[in-house]
Amino acid sequence: MRKSTTLGAAALVALSLAACTGGAPGQGDSDPDTIRFLIGQPEDTADLDLTKEDLAAFEEETGITVKLDVVPSENMRTVLQTQLRSGEGPDVFGYDTGPGFAGALEEAGLLYDLTDAYSENDWPIYDFAKERVTFGGKLVGIPNEIESVGLFYNKDIFAGLGLAQPETLDDLTAAAEAIRDSGVIPFAVSDKEGWQGGHLLSMVLSSEVGGDAMEALIAGESSWDSPEVVGALEVLADYNAKKLLTPSPTAVTYDSANALFYSGKAAINPTGSWLAQDIERNVDFEVGYIPFPAADSPGIFSGGLGSGLFISKSTQKADAAIEFLDWNLTPEHGKWQVENQQSIPAFPVDTSDIEATPLFTQILADAGAIADGSGDFGYNVDVLMSDTFNEAMWDGIQALLTGQKKPDQVAADLEKNY
Repeated sequence: MRKSTTLGAAALVALSLAACTGGAPGQGDSDPDTIRFLIGQPEDTADLDLTKEDLAAFEEETGITVKLDVVPSENMRTVLQTQLRSGEGPDVFGYDTGPGFAGALEEAGLLYDLTDAYSENDWPIYDFAKERVTFGGKLVGIPNEIESVGLFYNKDIFAGLGLAQPETLDDLTAAAEAIRDSGVIPFAVSDKEGWQGGHLLSMVLSSEVGGDAMEALIAGESSWDSPEVVGALEVLADYNAKKLLTPSPTAVTYDSANALFYSGKAAINPTGSWLAQDIERNVDFEVGYIPFPAADSPGIFSGGLGSGLFISKSTQKADAAIEFLDWNLTPEHGKWQVENQQSIPAFPVDTSDIEATPLFTQILADAGAIADGSGDFGYNVDVLMSDTFNEAMWDGIQALLTGQKKPDQVAADLEKNY
């Protein structure tokens, strides 16, 4: 049964919601027990309601007031960097982990050092997750969630066409061709924003070469213009040429591609586990979730971290900001996060008595294997690479999908910009 959450109006009374337009609003109230929290606009308004509910509970328990600012996700990077560099940034903010995101902010001296806070509060973040928010020997954030990237698929469409769950790349290709021939779009691929192309490459490449080989690529121990990377790019080019992807994918937004999947106009949605709750809110068919298959196996999920919470180095409210981070790392909050947001915290949470849908139960188990290292998993490349590399990857895959570049040319650009 699909879960739903009903929020009482009283739970939202204490919360101040301010619209942020990218100016320099300052850190606000001089009261040491009032902090400003900046986030990107969630994809579903129901998720914003959950954030408000959570902040209201924090305010009630601690007496600390949280002023929430929400900016369009596509503007978050520019708005945040402008505010932080001016010294007028938020006290706490949500942002992506990894070298190209939080790492760039730390390199610019814009993040508060949380190394002592980790020790004093004994924060139970998984070791691999702590590595993703450690730069220059300093812990500068707390990871919010473990994520995977794979293929959501419409089980009703597959069953109606007599198609089994794909176990190899050939299986997936044959299924996609049958779906195309039935008049349904096989893959709801979007790449107008650009970042989606990085996820596509991550899932195809991870499954084909495995976790160890992905680590070698990311560490610079093997080449990004290798036959394996070229081969993964060839899969994307081939699927596009065979009309297995959304027509003109570089003109399709992420939200539009999701809508195609929700409506049943597309059968497979290549995206991340973060979308599971939105999918279950919006579809009336059964959904499966699998890795992108390899040539001779079911493949592996690309795993990693999503966003994290960070404190501005210029904050004058460090104690209250750290208390807010500490609240997010309690067992009670971790359980609330799993039950209500259907996201997997980056620290151990007892989920034995949590009721979840079959889809999220599977995602939870897969994330557990990532967290404890018991299974092979690949990597979502963009959160681990530099801005320069990511731009080359995003631009290159857009060029691949528009026929402006060939797979070997894109791979050469990746190697050049590593």
